[in-house]
Amino acid sequence: QVQLVEAGGGSVQAGGSLRLSCAASGVTVGSHCMGWFRQAPGKEREFVSYIDNYDRTNYRDSVQGRFTISRDSAENTLYLQMNSLKPEDTAMYYCAAGGTIWCSSADYHYTYWGQGTQVTVSS
Repeated sequence: QVQLVEAGGGSVQAGGSLRLSCAASGVTVGSHCMGWFRQAPGKEREFVSYIDNYDRTNYRDSVQGRFTISRDSAENTLYLQMNSLKPEDTAMYYCAAGGTIWCSSADYHYTYWGQGTQVTVSS
């Protein structure tokens, strides 16, 4: 049984930082495409970042240079370091696990999803 458990969300002021984590069980973060998505109230879920099994990363344009995705294979945990946060980053953030061959920014390519962790950035 696959479980993805996010943590690390919270409320911060603009310019602040947060580090999200996603503890995985039943899936090896080092062997799968692992992604972060977010969904703000009244908006569709959107891609934030992914890391593939070759450690190649991809980010949506609006977070490029501010967010960093990484993983710890020993702890089987995915991370998202978020710096210089902006109010428009406010959303529920979800961790997702996809396939083992290639990665995509499309959410339908991800099979397993966590419950999410809320990030709120105030101006």
